[in-house]
Amino acid sequence: MPQQYSTRETLKNVFGFAEFRGEQSNIIDDFMGGQNILAVMPTGAGKSLCFQLPALLQDGLTIVISPLISLMQNQVEALKLFGVAAATINSGNSAEENYDIWRKMRDGSLKLLYLSPEKLMTDRMLEAVQGLNVNFFAIDEAHCISQWGAAFRPEYEGLSRLHSLFPNIPIMALTATADQATREQICDKIFSNNVKTYLTGFDRPNISLNVEIKNGWKQQLLRFLKNREKENGIVYCLSRKKTEEATKALVEKGYNALTYHAGMPSSLRAENLNRFMAESDLIMVATVAFGMGIDKADIRFVFHTDLPASPEAYYQEIGRAGRDGQPAIAHMLYGIDDIRMRRMFIDDENADEDHKRRGHARLNALLAYAEAPECRRTSLLHYFGDKIEFEKCGNCDLCDDPKETIEATETAQKFISAIYRTGQNFGVGHIVDILTGKSTDRVLQLCHDDLPTFGVGKDLGINEWKSVARQLMARGFITADMTYGSLKISVEGVKLLKGKNSFRYRPDAVLKKSLGAKNAKEIFSDMSEEDEELFQALKSYRKEIAGERSVPAYIIFSDKSLVDMAMRRPGSMDEFGNIYGVGKGKKKEFGKKFIKFIADN
Repeated sequence: MPQQYSTRETLKNVFGFAEFRGEQSNIIDDFMGGQNILAVMPTGAGKSLCFQLPALLQDGLTIVISPLISLMQNQVEALKLFGVAAATINSGNSAEENYDIWRKMRDGSLKLLYLSPEKLMTDRMLEAVQGLNVNFFAIDEAHCISQWGAAFRPEYEGLSRLHSLFPNIPIMALTATADQATREQICDKIFSNNVKTYLTGFDRPNISLNVEIKNGWKQQLLRFLKNREKENGIVYCLSRKKTEEATKALVEKGYNALTYHAGMPSSLRAENLNRFMAESDLIMVATVAFGMGIDKADIRFVFHTDLPASPEAYYQEIGRAGRDGQPAIAHMLYGIDDIRMRRMFIDDENADEDHKRRGHARLNALLAYAEAPECRRTSLLHYFGDKIEFEKCGNCDLCDDPKETIEATETAQKFISAIYRTGQNFGVGHIVDILTGKSTDRVLQLCHDDLPTFGVGKDLGINEWKSVARQLMARGFITADMTYGSLKISVEGVKLLKGKNSFRYRPDAVLKKSLGAKNAKEIFSDMSEEDEELFQALKSYRKEIAGERSVPAYIIFSDKSLVDMAMRRPGSMDEFGNIYGVGKGKKKEFGKKFIKFIADN
């Protein structure tokens, strides 16, 4: 990249963007001035540009540390299409490829090198790096270094040595997912607290947030997917078995669905991932093994059949939807068994008590989100320290259909009393039978029909009592035995029973049917029918080119670029160069092809 280009000229000439977004310009200026940076920015906010652009403005090499080979390869391919000299050294390279990369590093022609933390922090690689003209380090997915986070990667621990080994080289750490404790640990480990933090907000306003109480997950999933046959989406399941069961149910109903979990052969996982990245109507049913590095712009929904592990995991998983800025939906099913299961996972983890305590605290925060009395967006953002306030965000189920909480301390006391009087040895079903006065064989056999609490809860139905139980558990008044599921009363629950705590109950909402799919006309409301037809044709053409190059379609052009082409219909190379996301590299590579395609259609 010629030295004479300014930051803004490079933005336009290489990346095809007319303006910076948010704090990008300030971050770039500080980084180029020698400042260490921690950038916490929401998915789709343009984190990569913050280190890619500085790499082009100075002589020397920028080394980017990334956790996944597929993620590195995609970024390298995208940069090459922009005309940027980038490469990755990984286990998939041939000896000849690595030799060529080393030659380019030594002669100064390579601008960005992508490495895994394991590869960089070997003695041999560190020694080689010290002999190169390195101007910047960038650590992507920096939350992986935090033992308190949801995606801890032990390999990231070694990166804490970078600032001492290379004290004069600025380091940028980037993440979309980090609460305050995680941010503090990143600042301490990576930078020894010599760092400027940019916290640009966590809100993804185009994603609708919805939680539905679990009641027959398979039917709920199928009901949600009605009219979504032509959309990309992800369905997350807790177990491998459940992913296969869900995929089978979807395929039987005519959906284009595939499975992805860690128990599958790696070749099949890779094949399914490649199909997902290339096809525009495929639903991936997966465990959390399908996670980091999934950068597909047109994912319209993320559906959780089970409660995620933490707010960080949830935020990261739903963040894979709507990266094109168009409307998307995050829909989560959640029930009392999810709480018991997640508590069990934390307690069974091979970790110290402090780590488990933090795990329970994170789970409690997610349960508070699931049981939020108003605006889910406010609840989620506040957890991450984003103090944005919404009277009504207008894009979550609680704002669309508000439900008032009811004073229900006496109701809660009845439930807890029934647990206490049965010796804290029974699960939800038996306690509800007692409260509703149901004379089951078990109730009669144990003489629980003689208890003072027998039949005192006939004013509520079975599902209402189950909802009370779930909310009591979510708020820590009762717990469930990890082995048998029997309910126990916590210290706070004892206080509630004695009238020293209060309890408010929120009736479960029935989600509106209007949460269904938004069609293309709604998403691209400014497009004429003819423009929309061309846009769909351009998507097919992009898919064809991406297939020939074995890269994800978004690397060729984003949907936003295709929309711009469809509406502006460039007829010359100069006009094509003014399309959103078209820099000199893509103009040269694709201009004539796309101009001809547009003219022919």
